Amino acid sequence: MKFEQDFKDALVHLPNKEKDKLILRLLKKDIKLANQLYFELVETRSVEDLRNMVEQEIEAFFQSIRNHFYSPGILMMNLRDVSGMISNHVSTTKDKFGEPYLNCIMLINALQNNSANLKQCSKGDAFKFNTYVVARIFKILTQVRALHEDLRFDFQELFEQLVTEMIEIPTLMDTLIYHGLDMNWIDYQAIPENIALIQKELRAQGYLK
Repeated sequence: MKFEQDFKDALVHLPNKEKDKLILRLLKKDIKLANQLYFELVETRSVEDLRNMVEQEIEAFFQSIRNHFYSPGILMMNLRDVSGMISNHVSTTKDKFGEPYLNCIMLINALQNNSANLKQCSKGDAFKFNTYVVARIFKILTQVRALHEDLRFDFQELFEQLVTEMIEIPTLMDTLIYHGLDMNWIDYQAIPENIALIQKELRAQGYLK
């Protein structure tokens, strides 16, 4: 929404007490903005501290459900819930490194704790879940490629763990090939420079959905 200059000037000249009341009322309706301001103005913990907390929560969550596998569809819903947790962290802290990092942690833990069950699922039953995972990997690669090259190195160990978990699940590997994701790209030195364009073109062709 675009505000006229007269409106902006009127807000600037409101008495401080009125401004304070107005800000508090607006923040109650915009939790996202409230969290951002709290982090910037009040929070004493660093971005790294909060990232580590989210990482521990992700690991604890997948440990808690490892003996409660129902279907690939339910597991995909779990991934979406955890993805929301990551999005809240990124929205609050603007943690560009943390977004792909925590998504790697999410996928590694999900696959590691559910590998035995996923291997028993048919290709058809697991297709939507596997597609979600492949699409998420494309997003991770795009985000890592956009980071400074010195930061990309920090992802290699995570990428190796992710590949190790993926190759244990044949239907996931089949889905990876179907959607055009080259396994060799899951390497901080081998991510194509145009990975974002590759992802966009695949989506335009109906893949990764």
